[in-house]
Amino acid sequence: MAQIINLLQRKGLILSGCLLLVITFFSGCTSGVVDSNLEIADRRWTYRNHITTPFEIKDITKAYNIYFKLRHTADYKYSNIFILVHFKDGKTVSTKRYQYKLAKNDGEWLGSGSGNIFNYTLPLLTNHRFPHTGKFSIEIEQNMRDNPLLEVSDAGIRIDQGT
Repeated sequence: MAQIINLLQRKGLILSGCLLLVITFFSGCTSGVVDSNLEIADRRWTYRNHITTPFEIKDITKAYNIYFKLRHTADYKYSNIFILVHFKDGKTVSTKRYQYKLAKNDGEWLGSGSGNIFNYTLPLLTNHRFPHTGKFSIEIEQNMRDNPLLEVSDAGIRIDQGT
């Protein structure tokens, strides 16, 4: 009986070690730079509540994809959203307005999700090359007519390496 327990302990140790190696390998393969998400208090996104995401670019030889992440409830009353995005590189700020369609004409939500919550990962810039290394930030503000914009539960930014 003691031999069986000893054998199982050794196999468990080997399996744990292999699992740790696999996890370490795949975490090293990730090309993500940023994946941020900010909960919107009481699902009421005001004009003043900007979602700011700082990040650092270390390699300008690679292209990056930048996405706007959004989560809303089924009670969100619009089929689209307008946002202002401020791209900051420490010295300059450039602002661009985006509109995203969130629902089909029949009212069916385009986002993924289950129950009452719908998620979107929407492109801001694809295969973007940063002009220099260093610290940057992206600031997002809602640009709809309603203030506050109701039933938005989370917003954020995801940046990963392009192709």
